[in-house]
Amino acid sequence: MKLYNADLPSIEDDAVLLTRYLRTDDMEALGTLYSKHTEMVYYVCLRYFKEEEKSKDAVMQIFEELITKIKKQDIKSFPKWLYVVSKNFCLMDLRSKKGRIEVSMDEFVEFPTNMHQEESYSEKEGRLSLLEQCIDKLPEKQKVTVDLFFINEHCYKEIVEITGYSMNEVKSYIQNGKRNLKNCMDRADA
Repeated sequence: MKLYNADLPSIEDDAVLLTRYLRTDDMEALGTLYSKHTEMVYYVCLRYFKEEEKSKDAVMQIFEELITKIKKQDIKSFPKWLYVVSKNFCLMDLRSKKGRIEVSMDEFVEFPTNMHQEESYSEKEGRLSLLEQCIDKLPEKQKVTVDLFFINEHCYKEIVEITGYSMNEVKSYIQNGKRNLKNCMDRADA
C-alpha cells in the first residue's frame, strides 16, 4: 500500500468534492473526500496513540466531527486542514487522560539525559508541542520519511516501497530531517 505517490487524487478533485458537500450536504461527497485521506488520518492517530484499534476508532470519530466542523472553516487545502484536525483530535484525547502521554522524543533528537528526568507533565507537553511544530516545518519529503521511520517504525526498505523514493533518498531525507529537528529544537531552547 503506497502512501505518497502520483496516483493520489489531485487537490482539484478534493475541492470539487468539498464544494459539493458544502452546497448540497451530500454525504456521499464527504465520504468520498474523507476516504481519499483516511490512510493519512490513521497514521497520524497511530503516531500519537500507538495502538491500531484506538487509531481505527479515531478515524471514525474524526469523520463524525467533520460533518459539522467542515462548514465552520474556510478550507484552502483539505489534506492540510484534515491533518491539523486529526492531530488536534489526538492531542485533545491524550490531554484528557493526563499523565498517559508516552512519547520518546529521544528517538528524534538527542537531548541531554537529565532534561526529561524531572520535567512536569506541562513541560513534557510543551516539548511535545514544540517537536510537533518542528516536524511541521520540515520539507515535505523529510517530514514523510521521518514520520514513517521514527513514528511508524518502518525500515528503510519499507519506506522505499511506500514512498517510491530511492534507498539513498530515504536515508538522506531521514538524516537531514533528524538534523533539522535537532536544530529547530536547539533554537527554541536558546
